[in-house]
Amino acid sequence: MTRLLVVEDDPDLSLALRVLLTRSGYEITLAADGREALRRLFAERPALMVLDLLLPGLDGWEVLDRTRDMSDLPVLVLSGLGGVDDRVRGLRSGADDYLVKPFAQAELLARVEALLRRTGPGHWAGEAVEEDMRLVPERRSALWHGTEIRLSDIEYRLLQLLVRNRGRVVTTEQLLDQVWDDSTAIGRDRVKFAVLRLRRKLRYAGGPHAPDPIDAVRGLGYRYDNGPAAGNGAG
Repeated sequence: MTRLLVVEDDPDLSLALRVLLTRSGYEITLAADGREALRRLFAERPALMVLDLLLPGLDGWEVLDRTRDMSDLPVLVLSGLGGVDDRVRGLRSGADDYLVKPFAQAELLARVEALLRRTGPGHWAGEAVEEDMRLVPERRSALWHGTEIRLSDIEYRLLQLLVRNRGRVVTTEQLLDQVWDDSTAIGRDRVKFAVLRLRRKLRYAGGPHAPDPIDAVRGLGYRYDNGPAAGNGAG
């Protein structure tokens, strides 16, 4: 059964969502605040998260940001914040969809189903997902073959984006846009030299027998692949 995490601090709405989604065949985990949401996220690895933004303590914006540090888990924001700026901010912060309260039950179910069809299982960049790699967002570092590597902010964001898209090529233009916030795609050498620095740190930490998990795909970009054939790319 597909597990969903519902993060909602209103007990009546939380109960209504649990009943609605359970009747639709989902297994539901509830969280009433941001810190509980992150604990549930780590412990249970749901297939999708329905996230309120106005939460006590750690708010939904921070939950969304931390979720994107470790996973590309599908996130449906369900919020009373219905302004254009709020919706744009939510989508730019990594939400896959945004639904404003009050909402029609049929529309909520349709959006959940569409996200699960479109995105598939979430890939996790955190503990117990990659056998030899774990990102540590609170320290801006990575554990590679058991050794912690301290990274610059650019190196961390670069590795995070590659791991989050593991197995898929991330183009140089995408890296410039999402890591350097440079949509002009000028300065491609910055990507090349940052990847070289990152590879050097991984090689030093992993030792002579560890693979190089970052493949250079000539003319396109880079791919994180920690499989048996990792490390065959040049550049």
